Order: sequence, then C-alpha cells, then structure tokens
Amino acid sequence: MTQSPASPLPPPKERRRLREARSLTQAQVATEVGVSRETVRSWETGRTTPRGRKREAYAKLLTSLGEDTPTEEQLPAEAAVEDTAQDRAEDTAEIAGLAAMLTEPEPTPPPTAPLTPAQAFDALYAFCAPALVRQAYLLTGRRELAREAVERAFQFAWQRWPEVAVDRDPAGWVRSVAYEYALSPWHRFRPRYRHPEPPPPDTSDRALLTALLKLPPSYRRTLLLYDGVGLGLAETAAETEASTPAAANRLLHAREAVAAQLPDLSDPTELHRRLTELASTGRLHAAKPPTVRFVGERRTAFWTRTAIAFTVAIIGATTLTLRVAPTHYEAPVPVGERVEGVPARVVQGALSEEEVALRDRLRSGMTSGPERLAPLSR
Repeated sequence: MTQSPASPLPPPKERRRLREARSLTQAQVATEVGVSRETVRSWETGRTTPRGRKREAYAKLLTSLGEDTPTEEQLPAEAAVEDTAQDRAEDTAEIAGLAAMLTEPEPTPPPTAPLTPAQAFDALYAFCAPALVRQAYLLTGRRELAREAVERAFQFAWQRWPEVAVDRDPAGWVRSVAYEYALSPWHRFRPRYRHPEPPPPDTSDRALLTALLKLPPSYRRTLLLYDGVGLGLAETAAETEASTPAAANRLLHAREAVAAQLPDLSDPTELHRRLTELASTGRLHAAKPPTVRFVGERRTAFWTRTAIAFTVAIIGATTLTLRVAPTHYEAPVPVGERVEGVPARVVQGALSEEEVALRDRLRSGMTSGPERLAPLSR
C-alpha cells in the first residue's frame, strides 16, 4: 500500500534515527502507538508498513520527535547511539528468519472491555490459524492434513482454554500441538493419506518441497521454526524439546541437506524467501472459528458419553460378578490320576480244549487230602 499524502512517513532508517536521537526504546514507541515491540522493529527495518490509524499515530509521533531533533549530519560522530548486542542479535534474526507469510499477523491492541472465552478464542484463532496452516503444509506436504492439524490443535486448546488463556505464549502453545499432530507417524496408516497429493505446479517449488520432505521430521521442524517462523535458537530448542547444541546441529545438517539438492538455497536469507513463496503458492484456508469450536465441543461430548457408558458397563459387570460369586470357600476337585498295572477287563467266553480238560481233571480228582479240603458231614 502506498503512503497517504496526509500522513507521510520518513524512510525506515530515518524512523530509527529519530527514535534513538530522543533516547527512546522500541517498547516505549510501541506503547505510544498501541502496538507490540516486534511491530515497531519491523517498521524500522522496512519489512512492513503501518496502515490506518496506526499509521496516523506513528506519523504524528515521528513528526513530534523530528521537530527539535538535529539531522544526522549535525550530530557529532561520537554522539551516535550504538545498538546493544541484544538489538543487533534480534535484528539479525529478523532478517534471517521472519516472513510475512509464515509468521503470525501483527497483534491488535487489547480492547477496553473484557472478552468472553469464545471471543478470546476466536481472536487467537484469527491471529494464528492462517499462518499455522501454511507452516503445517511445509511440514507435511499435504493441504488437507495441514488444515486438520490446525483445527485439531485449536479444538484441543478450546478444551483446555483456562490453561491456554493464561499461558505466556498461547500462539506457541497451539503451534506446538499442531506440529505434533501434523508430524504424527500414525497418519501413514490412514487410507486417505496413503497416496501423495499433487505437487506444486512450479518446478522450483516442487524441488524445494521434495527436499524438505526428505529431511527427518525433527530436522524439518527445526529448520521451519528457525529459518521460517524466525524463532531464536533457544526458543527453537525449547519447542522441539531438545538441547540448544542439538537444535543447532539439526539446523546445520538440515541446511546442508537442502543446499546439497538446491545449491541456490545455501544462503539462509534466500532459503527464508523461498519458504515464504512456497507457503503462499497453495490455497490454504482454515475453517471459521465458530465451526472449530462447535466441532470440538461435539467431539468432546461424544467421548464424554462414551467414557460414561464404558464406566457404567464396568460397574454393571462388577456388580453382577459380586452377585453370582460364591460366599464361602469351595475346595477344588482334585484332578484324577492315572493308575498303572490294572489288567484289562475281558469278556467271559467259551473254554478252550485245554481249559475243559483241566476242569474235568480237577472234578475227578481226590476229594480229601492235603491239597483239597472238603466239609465233613455230621
């Protein structure tokens, strides 16, 4: 957007010089204008341009600062204000990492009236969802999965809204959940995600996306957070649950792997620009906040009813078991043992010739004697 003649703005370097000439910090200027410190830094680096009422307030403030401020030629060389080490590091990180398409939009000043939980959730969703969908697309290469990951992350945030609302970085909380869901290895077993989506039409975009998807998930996530979103190394290590040296090694190896396939992207600044262009090629739109809240509430109600039904079933089964269970101890019936040596049972049959001869001989034998006892008659 071109600058309005009614509120002209000096060049970005002049904006910074006017602030430093009055010994003001970026936080003080942000408080006067009603924006965040990162927004003022982006205005002074020329990455973004203020618009609307913010532009009018910023132009008025710069005009008041420049009324009694000497020009740069009038200042002695030793009076120039030096940047602190922290400011220089932050400026370098801004140039190397942040992108208008990958980072979240500029935060709006808080309203005077307190917001309801639904209004606060909708504001956070509008603040983060569009950028998060583009980031999830770079992580997965799938548009539908990117949208699903962001919606699930915000549904989970709505379930834990009291915790998320008081978090120091709600956007980072949601981003971490969305990244974890998008990089879950279980998606490969889902039928809808077994086949790859059509690649980007542009050859260079297709090559960059292929190089990104060949990286291990942890390397891909570290590269996106540092060179895409613009987080510092310590913040990147904390979000990826790794130590700072480990995050630095992942970042270096990821850059080397991408540069090996695409030598033109060996420069981090060029890599940052190409990530921004790749994320902006696809039509990635998130659902409306009320829809996300409604679906999340319906899913929560479904699983709540399921848990209640399962609990009732367990209670019923336990009660039935207690009703039919014996009230005294019953000794178990011992297991039968096999008895060896018992002759097999045979059926009585006709006598053989030898057996008949033996029977006749015994009958015709002596009726008395030592071998046979016979009863005496009286």
